[in-house]
Amino acid sequence: MDNSTKSYLAELLGTFTLVFIGGLSVVAVTLAPFNAGGNVVIPALAHGLALLAIAFVYGGISGAHVNPAITISLLLGGKIDAVKGGIYIVMQVIGALIAAFVIEAILPEGNAGQATGGITSSNLLGAGMLEFIFTFLLATTVWQTAAHGRAGNLAPIAIGLTLAACILAGGVFSGASLNPARTLGPAIVGGDLSYVPVYIVAQILGGVVGWVVNGMLLTPAKS
Repeated sequence: MDNSTKSYLAELLGTFTLVFIGGLSVVAVTLAPFNAGGNVVIPALAHGLALLAIAFVYGGISGAHVNPAITISLLLGGKIDAVKGGIYIVMQVIGALIAAFVIEAILPEGNAGQATGGITSSNLLGAGMLEFIFTFLLATTVWQTAAHGRAGNLAPIAIGLTLAACILAGGVFSGASLNPARTLGPAIVGGDLSYVPVYIVAQILGGVVGWVVNGMLLTPAKS
């Protein structure tokens, strides 16, 4: 298996892992008999720790983007070429779909682990604004710690903690997906696409602005 094929498989497996663990954690707080409903700590830890582990496991193979918004951000910054970036995005969506299908098959009452929150239906624009800001913050961490190499081997920890922090802050409101694949896969399987266009546009814009600020402005000083 050549290196490119390995990287595509890593993106599929990594995204599957993130969506499966994250989606199950969302189902857990809504279905658990111990009345965990509304406890955002469980999804925050599940998503954050999963992303941290994924970055360590697959980072050396594919960069462990596992997020189309991050791939687009890095593509705009010249960190990945267009063909490879496009295949990454396809693999990420496939991984998310497989994860959502598995969750639905095991727990059909769990709505495929969709990442939505209390204002998704009542204030979709506000939810989209949160998704934009949180995705920008995640992209900023990826750029500064990994793409610019400022955190060395600690970059996965910073990235995982950023995702966890964003879910702690906004999971109750928007679901804090920060990831078009995480949004789309469970939404398709769960049968609710009403919020998806706004979320995906907001998340991609968050990645784009992340590139503008961190890939063009806040770059390392040239020696």
